[in-house]
Amino acid sequence: MKRIALFLATNLAIVFVLSITMRLLGVEPYLNEQGLNLTSLLIFAAVMGFGGSFISLAMSKWMAKKSVGAQVITDPRTQEELWLVQTVARQAQAAGIKMPEVAIWDSPEVNAFATGMTKNSSLVAVSTGLLRNMTREEAEAVLGHEIAHAANGDMVTMALIQGVVNTFVMFLSRVIGHTVDRVVFKNEHGHGPAFFVTMIVAELILGVLASIIVMWFSRQREFRADRGGASLAGRKAMINALKRLQAVHDPQPLPEKMAAFGISGAKSGGIKRLFMTHPPLEERIAALEANVEIR
Repeated sequence: MKRIALFLATNLAIVFVLSITMRLLGVEPYLNEQGLNLTSLLIFAAVMGFGGSFISLAMSKWMAKKSVGAQVITDPRTQEELWLVQTVARQAQAAGIKMPEVAIWDSPEVNAFATGMTKNSSLVAVSTGLLRNMTREEAEAVLGHEIAHAANGDMVTMALIQGVVNTFVMFLSRVIGHTVDRVVFKNEHGHGPAFFVTMIVAELILGVLASIIVMWFSRQREFRADRGGASLAGRKAMINALKRLQAVHDPQPLPEKMAAFGISGAKSGGIKRLFMTHPPLEERIAALEANVEIR
């Protein structure tokens, strides 16, 4: 319930901020009696598409901490916390980025994630379940994987891709709605129900297609981060870490907003594979063993 309330409050805040932004930009209503104002529509779609994506990115560390209850380690209290901070510091230096915030969340699940606005302002978090169920070498490989995500700028890249597809979905769905309303239903003045119904249907269909594109990019970056983890902690350790994840029965995925940033995702097959944030673990292991990227 807390996560749902947090999600709704965040999205309402984003819509409010974007509405003010468009007023300050002087964007006219894209819908008028003459039809669509394509310039205003494009600006509207871009502001909403990119704005929502980048505001979410800017809030990602705060949202991540609240979503899983992660506690940032400011002063290590145990040998385990000290090892965790020192390992992240060493890998961050090797990757050429500033020291990320390091956090732990209490959960039996075996997972970790990295997020943040930029590669030099990131957060790396691991679950207590991961620390309990992995050897130090395997945990180090997982940390290397997450550091590689930060060093590769994957969070910003995903925000850009999401912004582009959001913009096209919003723009094209309204153009399609306008075309159907004018050509099929011969509505020459204003816009009737056909415009809004068609727009909603088109937005849903285009949104699904856009998700396939975004998820494809998400899967490709996982192969890249695996290679980064192998470079920082050793290929054997990275392969063993993935095999350990493979051996975990029914792993619990991260909250939906954080799913793409975890070390592994939920298992899917068939058409659901198109919407997976992560490639199957067996493919990631095979890619490391063969030292190639599987697409």
